[in-house]
Formats: sequence, C-alpha cells, structure tokens
Amino acid sequence: MSDRGSMLAQPLRMPPARRVAAYAGLLLLGAVAGLAGALVQAGSFPGGLLLALAGACGLFIGGARALDTRAGAVAPAVGWMVSVVLCTAGRPEGDFLFGAGGGSYLFLLGGMALAVICATIGWGRQPVGDDVRLGK
Repeated sequence: MSDRGSMLAQPLRMPPARRVAAYAGLLLLGAVAGLAGALVQAGSFPGGLLLALAGACGLFIGGARALDTRAGAVAPAVGWMVSVVLCTAGRPEGDFLFGAGGGSYLFLLGGMALAVICATIGWGRQPVGDDVRLGK
C-alpha cells in the first residue's frame, strides 16, 4: 500500500487534456447517435428500433471500455439524452420528429434504460500489482 493514503483523501486534480477531449468527443458522438437513432427507429418498426438501440448501447459500452471508467459511458449517454429530448420538442409550425406510436416510446424509454444500465455496470478501474491477489 502506498504512503499517500486513501484515494478519497487526495486532493482533486484536473484530468489530462486528452481525457477531457475524449469525453467531449464521446458527448458529441452520443448526440449524433441520438439524432441518427431518432431518424432510423421510425424507418421500419422492429428492425430500425433494434438498430438504433443497439447502436446507442454499443456507443455507451465502447466509451466505458475505451476510457476504463464509468464516466466513459456517462458522457455519450448525456449527449444521447440531450439530443433525443431536443428532438421530442415540437416546432411552432406543428412539426415534430417523433410520432405518438409505441416505437417512439420504446426508443425513448429503452435508450434511457440502456444508458443507465451501461453507466452503472461500466468497467471501473481495477487494482494492479501482486499484493491485490488473495492467492499470492
């Protein structure tokens, strides 16, 4: 064990610029995936919906795996959520992107559920070294 103490007792530091750029990129990718999913899910009911949800889930899990943090899944989930919520808002002319059908609600609720699931079971940092293994 190091002499620095617990991680909770350490002062907060700003993450490296690469990591901040990666989070910003994942946020933008999440927004693009949400917009693309909103357009694809209505194309053909079961296939388009499944494709949109699989793409979103892949992005959430891929972000968590790429950065080895749960925040890697949260960043694209936030971008996805913001873009989908903005797509649900109607325009003054009466135009809207989502219909009132079941597929739209499945896309909204299913995507939110996938975002929460991927963010909570995301891969966190694992301890390294020989002393963390019980059998050694």
